[in-house]
Amino acid sequence: MISFILNNQLILSDLLSGSSLLDFIRYDMDLPGTKCGCREGDCGACTVLEGTFSNGRLSYKSIVSCLTPLANVHGKHIVTIEGLNMQHLTPIQNAVVMNSATQCGFCTPGVVMSLTSFCLSSSKPELAGAVASVSGNICRCTGYKSIERAAAEISGLIHDKSITDPVAWLVGNKFLPEYFLTITERLTLIPPHSTVNLEQESLLLAGGTDLMVKRASELLEKNITTLSDRIDLKGITSYAGRCKIGASSTITEIADSKLITENIPGFASFMKLIASEQVRNTGTLAGNIVNASPAADLTIIFLALGASLTIAGKNDRRRILQLKEFFKGYKITDLGKDEYISSISFRLPGKPALFNFEKVSRRTHLDIASVNSAISITTEGELITGCLLSAGGVAPVPLFLERTCAFLEGKTLTSENIVAAGSIIQEEISPISDIRGSLEYKRLLMRQLFFAHFIKFFPGIFNLEELTQRGTEGTQRDTESY
Repeated sequence: MISFILNNQLILSDLLSGSSLLDFIRYDMDLPGTKCGCREGDCGACTVLEGTFSNGRLSYKSIVSCLTPLANVHGKHIVTIEGLNMQHLTPIQNAVVMNSATQCGFCTPGVVMSLTSFCLSSSKPELAGAVASVSGNICRCTGYKSIERAAAEISGLIHDKSITDPVAWLVGNKFLPEYFLTITERLTLIPPHSTVNLEQESLLLAGGTDLMVKRASELLEKNITTLSDRIDLKGITSYAGRCKIGASSTITEIADSKLITENIPGFASFMKLIASEQVRNTGTLAGNIVNASPAADLTIIFLALGASLTIAGKNDRRRILQLKEFFKGYKITDLGKDEYISSISFRLPGKPALFNFEKVSRRTHLDIASVNSAISITTEGELITGCLLSAGGVAPVPLFLERTCAFLEGKTLTSENIVAAGSIIQEEISPISDIRGSLEYKRLLMRQLFFAHFIKFFPGIFNLEELTQRGTEGTQRDTESY
């Protein structure tokens, strides 16, 4: 039995746990305000709020209900646009209306829910955050400027919001109905999920943002065992100079981790290039890895951090595997039938370490990379003492560039060495032409992204014009040999 609170109503459902939250809201509960658009988490029309009580605190985030299995909302508070109804428009709804931020209205409920999620966050209200909150909401009518104006008005309205207790502040200022004040106590009465039993025939699932797209029909017919809220699979901690991330940690949780962002400058900005806010709020690190996409952003990032996987199985079996050894072929991994990833760990870079992530896609945000790359290097003066370099979209698997790293270690920071390393990269990669670009285009992108790493790290040593000129000559020779 799946139990959760939908708006102000306690739900007890015996539907199969792989059923879509979107379909349950619309067709079982007859709440049509939540719209059915792409069913791939891309348009944001089905956005709802998910409230979770943990560590003595109730917190909310926006999610796409089309990619959320019912199993993942057990013990939570789900809020649809109908759940905001009062005798008057909320200040958020009013700002949308007064700024003409709605036309046909199909996307409007999702936009309102995303902006409400922004108001509920415990971060300081700023315009950038308000605009970012609707990054996953597509509108085909407004041109977005009116939505931006509404977001700006809303961020001003909550300027004095309580960060420690945003729910109470928003209720007191008529942003939310009063029933929100009862949710914490009501959620504590719902018993938690049972633990994973690998002896049972069930499909293991975490965030669902991949499987709910590719295998939605299959999930409808199955009971699933959710890993998304298991305490032992959550959390980001440090030990012996290493960072350990629970496999079910979401992209948002990773991006917000002070442990990671304080040790890897710019890390939070790299996370903004991955999916929409709603999907980052749900999608998990292990899910991105197990997906085994050749261009999976998180995988490429953690390959360049030298990450290891802890893989769990029956009878509390555990084994450690280097991430770079996990991929055996296109969409083939070294994961047994009864196994799952329990955590990911990597050595925290020291102060001299430099880390960067580059990505090219048809859209800057919300898109799969044509080519992406990450690098972590250490230097002493102008000598490269360590290098970890990865590339995505240029091979059947997420690629760790072993030969290129070996060449760079011990080399000085000169244009000749960087261009020579770029030639070795061309030998290590094997792109194919597909919808995201021709193989020639991908070879060119990989060269440019590699150069971009060093231009960003050492602008006083390298410049784009010189590296590109030298690299073009080398790439022409490389291409002629394939």
